[in-house]
Amino acid sequence: MRFSGKVALVTGAGSGIGQATAVRLATEGAVVAGSDINGSGLGETAEMMGEGAAFHPAVSDVRSRDACHELVASVVAEHGRLDVLCNVAGVARGHRVGDVDQEVWDLIMGVNVEGVFWMSQAALPHLESSEGCIVNIASNAGLMGQAYTVPYCASKGAVVLMTKAMAMETMKTGIRINAIAPGGVETNLATSFGFPENPDMELMGRYMGMRGMAQADDIAALVAYLASGDGRRIHGSVLSIDGGMTAG
Repeated sequence: MRFSGKVALVTGAGSGIGQATAVRLATEGAVVAGSDINGSGLGETAEMMGEGAAFHPAVSDVRSRDACHELVASVVAEHGRLDVLCNVAGVARGHRVGDVDQEVWDLIMGVNVEGVFWMSQAALPHLESSEGCIVNIASNAGLMGQAYTVPYCASKGAVVLMTKAMAMETMKTGIRINAIAPGGVETNLATSFGFPENPDMELMGRYMGMRGMAQADDIAALVAYLASGDGRRIHGSVLSIDGGMTAG
């Protein structure tokens, strides 16, 4: 019960890593506010909660600054505090550079970059009061170049450096800000990813991974560690959980 008496806000809580994170934190005693653009997914998450778990779903779009600030304000108004923000909401698409259009670029940057920034901006004053923490979900794609995923790599690289820059800016407070960089994870995001027609498999081989894909619960366990008192000395870090993909 590492999160007993704590309030956590998890974006992307309607599926995948966000869903697993919401369940894990609630299981460990947190009051969890879970947001997603997909209301039915949030319903599935609620059904997965164990008896006595406190889960409060909210349909919200992290691409909107106003929506992010309203979401954080509503959580604090209802529960009186905010201790943990998990920025998990994300999207991924596979395209050759020349085929990326404005809609795809704006979607990836809106969710993966702007969502992390606006949610963090809204949460920071409350996290300073509670000496809380932020855990961002980056990716191995933010640490290494990958063919056919230029916008996605750019977005996750931005998450890596946002994490580090915010960590520096909050160095004299009690806030902790970290990121996790997963490799492949068996989620809807991965299974629906889709590469362009006739990709060059030689280009893709380096980041296919030799140890298979992780489960969402594997990532949620690391989120819980970082967000708990067990991770109290970790600040400004980007932790890889990719089966050694980025080791060399």
